[in-house]
Amino acid sequence: MVLILGILLISVFLKQKKLIVVGFCLIFFVAGVWRHQIAELKIINNELSRLNDTKENITLKGIVVAEPDIREKSTKLTIDDLKIKTGTGSLSVDGKILVTIWKYPGYEYGDKLKITGKLETPEQFEDFNYKDYLVKDGIYSVIYFPEIELLDKNFGNPLAEILFSFKNKFQVETQRFLSPPQGGILEALVFGEEGNISQEWKDKLNITGTRHITAVSGMNITIIGFIILSFALSIGLWRHQAFYLSLFILFLYILMIGAPSSAIRAGIMAALLMIAQYFGRLSLASRAVVFAATFMLILNPLLLKLDVGFQLSFLAILGLVYLQPTFFQNLKKIPNPAFFPIRTTLSATLAAQIFTLPILIYNFGRIPLLSPIANVLIVPFLAPFTILFFVFGIGAIIFWLFGFLLSFPTWLCLTYITKIVDFSSKIPFVSLTLENVHWFWLVISYLILGYFVWRIQERQKLKFLNY
Repeated sequence: MVLILGILLISVFLKQKKLIVVGFCLIFFVAGVWRHQIAELKIINNELSRLNDTKENITLKGIVVAEPDIREKSTKLTIDDLKIKTGTGSLSVDGKILVTIWKYPGYEYGDKLKITGKLETPEQFEDFNYKDYLVKDGIYSVIYFPEIELLDKNFGNPLAEILFSFKNKFQVETQRFLSPPQGGILEALVFGEEGNISQEWKDKLNITGTRHITAVSGMNITIIGFIILSFALSIGLWRHQAFYLSLFILFLYILMIGAPSSAIRAGIMAALLMIAQYFGRLSLASRAVVFAATFMLILNPLLLKLDVGFQLSFLAILGLVYLQPTFFQNLKKIPNPAFFPIRTTLSATLAAQIFTLPILIYNFGRIPLLSPIANVLIVPFLAPFTILFFVFGIGAIIFWLFGFLLSFPTWLCLTYITKIVDFSSKIPFVSLTLENVHWFWLVISYLILGYFVWRIQERQKLKFLNY
């Protein structure tokens, strides 16, 4: 650290701008490593995790702080505000636990529960580090099928309770008009819930590289926000009108899906992109996103390594900033009508896909060869489809006849998606499976991508000077 400060001071006195930049970069790098080590120490020294795997029943009290994750035969509850029963009373502990219970009887968000069972360390699978996946959200322990007693209700956030109630009503009413697989795909597209999607369809989505559309992913929210703003501008709205309308729709969407932390982070990224587009300086978005990502990582440094959604939203925005304008210019033969800007949505989809493909391959060990084609046929329509699905759900809640009338166009759109996924999944050699993809390959991929982006930027500067 002393050496870094020395380099910075010398560079200031010698007025060496490059050395100043290097010095600041080194300082921030060391600060980042230090912050990450603090987060790691917090995990190691966590009192709750020390009670894992003791094979003794432990009694604790806590509150359900997230919407229950209902599966086919079981339900998962995230419990926080924990107090563990001791010989002398109760002890408050930091961290959350994930409790797996039978599907019935059910519990709700905001319920205060008394739980008795064995705390365990989350299992680490061969191809998936479940422990790290939970740790990034502050979950250090799991309990399977404990004894549970309901102590009280309504300890949650009132706004969240209203949103979850609306969400449940939405799902119940839409299921009256749609059967699988369309019904399951609808819930996944709108709320990111895959509980009603069969394993067969999950496999098809994985094979074709379209699994991300069934999650409230950073990439999807970023692209949807970008497309909404572009559409609003193309139909003649003033820039400030389009900007505020797009932000409102994005905010409403995140609230309606329950405002999970991953969606909030992606929403912040997308909002920054909109702000840059509002001022007509898309290039500013890259700097704004870097600052936003830095702030998020200061709060939770584990996101960088453990949260694929964070990585996807960050990379998708970089793709939109650096590649989307180039694709838009080179696709001049494709029309861009005001009612549906095809060229804008297509160029945005391609740009985001290229920037996120290496990280998807690294994390999931699969190269979906038809992924670009399948995504180009589906992703550009996600924004208008999602709006239609919301209108359908709200209409069904208001009056069954509205739901009935809107169910056919909704079914038609969902069938379009399922047909593309189904057809693509049946093509031979549609994807290649890779084992143990090394991080070095990921670094090389982004270095090559960065080089091509730099060449594109330099070429654009040269064209501007010649003009």
